[in-house]
Amino acid sequence: MKKPTIRVHRNGDTKSAPFQYKIPAELKVVRLRECPVDIPQIETPPQIVDFWRKYVVSCSWFREDKECLCVFLLNTRHRLLGFECVSQGTLDTLLLRGCEALRLATIVNAAAIIIAHNHPSGDPGPTEPDIKCTRGLLRASQFLGIELLDHIIIGDARREKSYGSLREMGYFYS
Repeated sequence: MKKPTIRVHRNGDTKSAPFQYKIPAELKVVRLRECPVDIPQIETPPQIVDFWRKYVVSCSWFREDKECLCVFLLNTRHRLLGFECVSQGTLDTLLLRGCEALRLATIVNAAAIIIAHNHPSGDPGPTEPDIKCTRGLLRASQFLGIELLDHIIIGDARREKSYGSLREMGYFYS
């Protein structure tokens, strides 16, 4: 039995046109990472910050003057499977829904995730929306059985402490 094909004509006319194109029935493209990952294990905030400064800032989509949130995907032994930028905001605002951060984790069957974003101001302290977003994402990840290990805010490297870990600050506990 022959599978039906969809034919589209160059001029948009479906009846009389000399050029016809076949459109595939299914096409799925998933971009997991844009930079090579050669780090075996990643668990602690300093490891994430080092990785961010080595790989994330060199990605073509990264803008230093905008907030950029990345999801780091980990297997059961906390080995890095890859990372992806899931949201890019403005100078001081970043929009994120929990499903956007967890979608890729479910696709690659990640056991755990770490989220991290930068503050263009250089101050690594969490804002109220950062805390609210983290708590919502924590609830959603528990429901899906994906462990949210940390939410790290990356500030200016010249500061004494150039990052903030919401887990270390106690926001992961009620």
